[in-house]
Amino acid sequence: MTKLSVNINKIATLRNSRGANVPNLLQFATDIQDFGADGITVHPRPDERHIKYDDVHELKPIINTEFNIEGYPNKKFIDLVRNVKPHQVTLVPDKPNAITSNSGWDTIKNYSFLKEIIAELSLNSIRTSIFLDPNIKFIYSAAKTGADRIELYTEFYSKKFELDRNIAISNYISTANEAINFGLGINAGHDLNLKNIEFFSTRIPNLLEVSIGHALICESLYLGLENVINLYKSKLSKN
Repeated sequence: MTKLSVNINKIATLRNSRGANVPNLLQFATDIQDFGADGITVHPRPDERHIKYDDVHELKPIINTEFNIEGYPNKKFIDLVRNVKPHQVTLVPDKPNAITSNSGWDTIKNYSFLKEIIAELSLNSIRTSIFLDPNIKFIYSAAKTGADRIELYTEFYSKKFELDRNIAISNYISTANEAINFGLGINAGHDLNLKNIEFFSTRIPNLLEVSIGHALICESLYLGLENVINLYKSKLSKN
């Protein structure tokens, strides 16, 4: 079954808006795991507008599932993950002022850079994933970097899903199949939600993990966090 990793950035954003410790990020991470999630994802940004670097250190001891840290691999980020040693690092090509991740890596242009970063992470026994648009031309160079997985950037799918779900998913299927041919595992994330997750997960081969934050937290405002996590788990169990 595809694993569900819950991105808790939005919980940190809400906490930061009042300058105190409500909601309690560590308690939320504990509860999310107790409710059945398979992992916790965080994406610390240079301005620390949601997850702070100190949060990452404090979260590590309470993660009893899997810990996935996303981010752009500048020196500060690499120093952080080398120290924390999460189960997985997802490399994203975000600019410092990006509101959210909005594109995948060009693994051809950035091949040497990514290969060097991934080699360092591998020496620290950290699984690596490259955030990638659904385009088969980037798969060969992604595999050559030594990455373990790719994470398919699913905003394109989510935007087109209501118009034509088969067209929306077609490039993702071909990209996933190409990745499998080169021995890469498949993750996915960005704008997946309760409406579109089942169709996606049942059609993408070897989908190992989805990372969901914004939609899951928004849905939880109406339906409750424990209920929403179990709804996702139920839909992911059908693939």
